[in-house]
Amino acid sequence: MAGGNSIAWNLDRRQWLQRGGLGLGALGLAQLLQAEGYAADAVAPVVDRNRPLASRAAHFPGKAKRVIHFFLNGGPSHVDTFDHKPMLAKQAGKPLSQTLTTERKTGAAMPSPFQFKPYGESGIEVSEIFAKTAAHIDDIAVIRSMYAQVPNHEPSLMLMNCGDSAQVRPSVGSWVLYGMGSENQNLPGFISMCPGGLPIKDTENWQSAFLPGAYQGTYIDSQHQALGKLIENIEHPHIGQDAQRRQLELLGKWNARHREALRDERLDARIHSYELAFRMQGEAREAFDLSDETESIQELYGRNVHGRQTLIARRLLERGVRYVQLWHGAGQPWDNHDNIEANHRRLAGELDPAIGALLTDLKQRGMLEDTLVVWGGEFGRTPTVELGGDGAAKMGRDHNHYGFSVWMAGGGVKGGTVYGATDEFGFKAEENPTSVHDLHATILHLLGFDHEQLTFRYAGRDFRLTDVHGKVIREIVA
Repeated sequence: MAGGNSIAWNLDRRQWLQRGGLGLGALGLAQLLQAEGYAADAVAPVVDRNRPLASRAAHFPGKAKRVIHFFLNGGPSHVDTFDHKPMLAKQAGKPLSQTLTTERKTGAAMPSPFQFKPYGESGIEVSEIFAKTAAHIDDIAVIRSMYAQVPNHEPSLMLMNCGDSAQVRPSVGSWVLYGMGSENQNLPGFISMCPGGLPIKDTENWQSAFLPGAYQGTYIDSQHQALGKLIENIEHPHIGQDAQRRQLELLGKWNARHREALRDERLDARIHSYELAFRMQGEAREAFDLSDETESIQELYGRNVHGRQTLIARRLLERGVRYVQLWHGAGQPWDNHDNIEANHRRLAGELDPAIGALLTDLKQRGMLEDTLVVWGGEFGRTPTVELGGDGAAKMGRDHNHYGFSVWMAGGGVKGGTVYGATDEFGFKAEENPTSVHDLHATILHLLGFDHEQLTFRYAGRDFRLTDVHGKVIREIVA
């Protein structure tokens, strides 16, 4: 046999058996790893072009079946919420020897204006401004050693939501929907809600990029209560559903013929959006209508916009929506460069009751065990006080991407745990530094995916949410 493979033909039977047997061990190991959730055979999901949201099996049985992500736009302060730093009080008003480059000038150590105390059997310390959330701390794993790449909002928003700080990539929700599909074909599988809306530049944080358009997030402006404003164009202004159905079938035939001629997958997304919009007219109306919720449940969540959108999110998850993201505030409200005591107290007061209510409600419905709840922002804040142009303390904190906190609950998370740590003042992640890619790898693992195997071929290479990075944080997996 000519060529570079000729040496293989010179092996005797004993050598063939010896070398061939080496692969059997690898096969056995692969099966064991897959059974333990460490590896998977599948790479890209097999997607039915005509039913892109059809429910699909993950790589291995994951505990979580759905995700709700509370995103605190602007960067909440870790040292004022879930990372107590008593040394800041001891060094209050004094310059600290450890300094890091920040966007703005900062001064002396600034202790948290909020009281911390231990909660639950785990005794994890949490700030008073998240007391209702802290009541569930034994179901929560706090990651205190997160770090990002840059201290700017837009790239850090993209990194946390899409896995890349520089280039447009599919969002986490889009990857989850691509991998798992949805359990309800009459509602979008990925919904992003924010009262008041976000700047147009921020819409990239729930887009599907190079993934098919069917996996893009559907945005809902949750400041509204009337269904017609919550979901625009939910009803046709002139014709009934029978006529709409006939129109849609005719349009579908034309689009399918056009698609076969052009072979353009963007038409699939357009066809799917028309079909979904039609089907939503019935089910979306019921899902977003809170009138059939008991008075006690509505009071539990609160009747403000954040309570309402969180209750709507629970109803969506109940009905098979795979990924719901709740943005807290447009225009980076958690970006508190000044007067952090008043601002963080007000913002947490809007959100904490709704989070506590959701955790209570999910638990009593038996949903917490397979619903993954994620909380966090794009970065943290400095333990030192920010200074104004005149050198005076503004009583706020600058951006800090070197160390911050995120927490997760339910869905296979080992509750009552703390992973990693920042230094004694909260400047930087020191113990078990955790990247955003590690967080994403862990989220996918809890859903049943090997993050290295969930891929999509685009522009000649296989892309994944975690790029070429990421490791599962197994210490917080139950």
